[in-house]
Amino acid sequence: MLLTFLFLILILGIVGLIFIPSSQKLIMRQFALGITSAVFVFSLFLWLGFDQSTPKFQFVVDSLWLPIANINLILGVDGISLFFIILTTLIFPLCLLASWSFNKGEVKTYLISFLSMELILLLVFTNLDLLFFYIFFEAVLIPMFLVIGIYGSRERKIRAAYMFFLYTLLGSLFMLLGIVYIYLFAGSTNYEVLSVINFSSYDQKWLWIAFFASFAAKVPMLPVHIWLPEAHVEAPTAGSVILAGILLKLGSYGFLRFSLGLFPLASVYFTPFIFTLSLLGVVYTSLTAIRQTDLKRLIAYTSVAHMNLVMIGLFTGTVIGVEAAILQSLSHGFVSSALFLIIGVLYDRWHSRVVKYYGGLTHTMPIFIIIFLFFTMANLGLPGTSSFIGEFLLLVSAFEANSTACFFAATSMILGGGYSLWLFNRIAYGNIKMIGLDLNFREFMVFLPLVIGTLFMGLYPNLFFSVMHATVSNLVWVDLWL
Repeated sequence: MLLTFLFLILILGIVGLIFIPSSQKLIMRQFALGITSAVFVFSLFLWLGFDQSTPKFQFVVDSLWLPIANINLILGVDGISLFFIILTTLIFPLCLLASWSFNKGEVKTYLISFLSMELILLLVFTNLDLLFFYIFFEAVLIPMFLVIGIYGSRERKIRAAYMFFLYTLLGSLFMLLGIVYIYLFAGSTNYEVLSVINFSSYDQKWLWIAFFASFAAKVPMLPVHIWLPEAHVEAPTAGSVILAGILLKLGSYGFLRFSLGLFPLASVYFTPFIFTLSLLGVVYTSLTAIRQTDLKRLIAYTSVAHMNLVMIGLFTGTVIGVEAAILQSLSHGFVSSALFLIIGVLYDRWHSRVVKYYGGLTHTMPIFIIIFLFFTMANLGLPGTSSFIGEFLLLVSAFEANSTACFFAATSMILGGGYSLWLFNRIAYGNIKMIGLDLNFREFMVFLPLVIGTLFMGLYPNLFFSVMHATVSNLVWVDLWL
């Protein structure tokens, strides 16, 4: 019942916000923050009660929906989805706290959109039925579309919202066709039932392509990555944090759960294709990031590079590569979220994201610069931070799979050093161009959990690997590469 309880809290929170008068903005903010904080606390009990010795799904909720058609709403948690759930429940209260003084537009709609997003994302990460996964996978577009289109910061926000919506929706239509074919073939959309069905090699290849069209747009991979920088630049700070910290993980999670889990032969067949696209994405977006003048656009391109590196790890076909890819996804959720929050702090004070307007903040905002330096180093993969473990093991597994691919993937660390240190140097040092107040207590408390999480994952990675190991080792497709 623990999983059901999480969803009930969020549903009650959404209903409660509807009935709070729109004039009571402070009460609405406090109520929404309390709801998301409670959800995070209860999600930690999933980790405490999780049996890491078994690959089976736990905390299963099986609700009859259409038994005559053998379609049911089934929810469950395993070693792969557990940490994505915890990451989601952590990021949302931080976003609400970071946007505490955000007053653009109707506050009630803003808060309801975020609680709805959290509810839908948790349903995506726990769903064990393909049809319902597709429904919730697409439903998350609606609240994010509203957040970008209504609460965006610039004139191109409507265009960015439509780009985000259409790019991700059109790709997912192919996945819907694949799900229809699977249902007609197997008579079920239950993931556990489908995992023991052997699709022919021909069927697997076409189904893999159908699912690839959907998940590649979410990662995003070249050439369907264009929507991401636009959406990031136009979205409010909290919207950018959700985009980078969680929504991009839907693509890698979908590849791991469905493309690799259900279509192993096709995954082996298309591995060179994935490696090629991912390496192009890593090199191209890293080089593109170096020449950006907008802070958000720069970090957006770095997100594409890091998520394409995750894709290389997923398709190395080794247990260590997959586990490293999951850890790197989680690390990216912490680090990229913090970097967008850092940009949000600057934007709140001076309403500009142009790099050349900043400089010398070491003299006026020392605490801010210390946190900025920490996450810059984490973004580089400094030993002791979460990114180091993920990137190192990713490159080890990539070298085992393809040494040439590993060489080009490793360039991401060199290029990453280029754009990260260049950005930090421009903002922290030089002549003082802006004079503003340092972080206040609320802003500091937003960054503190992310700092702790980044260090904790970097210093004690085995706590995470031990939970996901049984599930990853049980994936049938892994043995095909060995």
